[in-house]
Amino acid sequence: MTEMSPAATAAAAGTTGIKAPGTTPVKTPRGFPLSLAAVNFGVFLSLLTPVLVSMAFKVQHISATPEEATGNLGLIMGVGALFAVIANPLAGRLSDRTTSAWGMRRPWVLGGALVGLGGFVLIGVATSVWVVLIAWCLVQAAMNAALAAANATLPDQVPTESRGKVSGIVGITTPLGILGGSFLVNFIADDFARFVVPGLIATTLAVLFVLVLKDRRLEHKPAHKFTIGQFFGSFAFNPAKHPDFAWTWLTKFLVMFGYAGVATFLPFYLTEKFNLDEQAAISTILLANVASMALMMISSPLGGFLSDKIGKRRPFVAIAGLIMVAGLLLLAFAPSVPVVILAQSIIGLGAGSFFSVDLALATQVLPNPADTAKDLGVLNMANALPQSIAPAIAPGIIALGTATALGGYTVWYLFGAALTLAGAVLVYRIKGVK
Repeated sequence: MTEMSPAATAAAAGTTGIKAPGTTPVKTPRGFPLSLAAVNFGVFLSLLTPVLVSMAFKVQHISATPEEATGNLGLIMGVGALFAVIANPLAGRLSDRTTSAWGMRRPWVLGGALVGLGGFVLIGVATSVWVVLIAWCLVQAAMNAALAAANATLPDQVPTESRGKVSGIVGITTPLGILGGSFLVNFIADDFARFVVPGLIATTLAVLFVLVLKDRRLEHKPAHKFTIGQFFGSFAFNPAKHPDFAWTWLTKFLVMFGYAGVATFLPFYLTEKFNLDEQAAISTILLANVASMALMMISSPLGGFLSDKIGKRRPFVAIAGLIMVAGLLLLAFAPSVPVVILAQSIIGLGAGSFFSVDLALATQVLPNPADTAKDLGVLNMANALPQSIAPAIAPGIIALGTATALGGYTVWYLFGAALTLAGAVLVYRIKGVK
């Protein structure tokens, strides 16, 4: 089959009104930022609600002792996040090769949301840790596939100079997802609804996104078949050839460990250190997330706007990381519940700026424009890996900390602060972006 020239491809795309893969958009489609933000909100609502609140109590309900619950939670979260690590870049690469008449990204967004909803139903009815584990792995794989395809539409649809603004809007969806999940769980008593309701919301928003998206189409199958080598290549890149991409990945991993990795055990922290019951802990998490979101709502769009205006990304990532370190240190030594809420709000202030600028920075260091979704998927592994590694190592670190005067959870949060600080410093190893 004869391949079309870039000019011919662009001309053919122009007849359909849909940009061809590999071409740079000149204008952001009306309504696209809000629709992308909506589907991100849905995915984060469905995934982060279990990570931060409901899974801990689900596991507690089906475990015999608190020590068993801690181990079971680490197992479920750790193994499940590995599936997210695999699914995100793999789905991204496959969406780059998808020749569906319905577009490159839409089948993955919708299919992932529907499969994920089925997994949430299984978790809701499960009475066994092993059933929860299997279902959570299914959810992580499916929802991360949807997320990878959805976020690949950012460089598909938005010019480079406007990506800071759009990623700033998208950045707000993380705290909104956390807040929305905390709000729902605070008013939902049973485990089934705590998982299925967020899943239904995510699926509904995914349907709306794919209905309004003018997706790119790949008119011709790629010249080369998808091989085993390409499969494994979906999870790797050459750091020597693309050092900026490598440093971006490492920075993201370290900061996300401090933000998402250590947060999984907050419900246990509240119940054990401050002797709160389940409902009091959920209410405290809701208040903490309200405070965090209020500051994120300010720092996320402001960070993206100023980053575009000044033309720099790295300072905003570095400052955001340092603010998060301050919040984690305060959380580690919190003497009371109000201080926990204050610490979470400070973490939110830093995280808002980080989320808004990080995505814009990432799109400027991608190794290959033809593999946008695959490369973004590799970067998204830096989001998912902390959620796998942190629960796996947390019981050991908490146990070691328990034997010290500081206490288990204090040592755990200090560990997260140290990694976040490293991420804030290492962002300046990125040389191709100011």
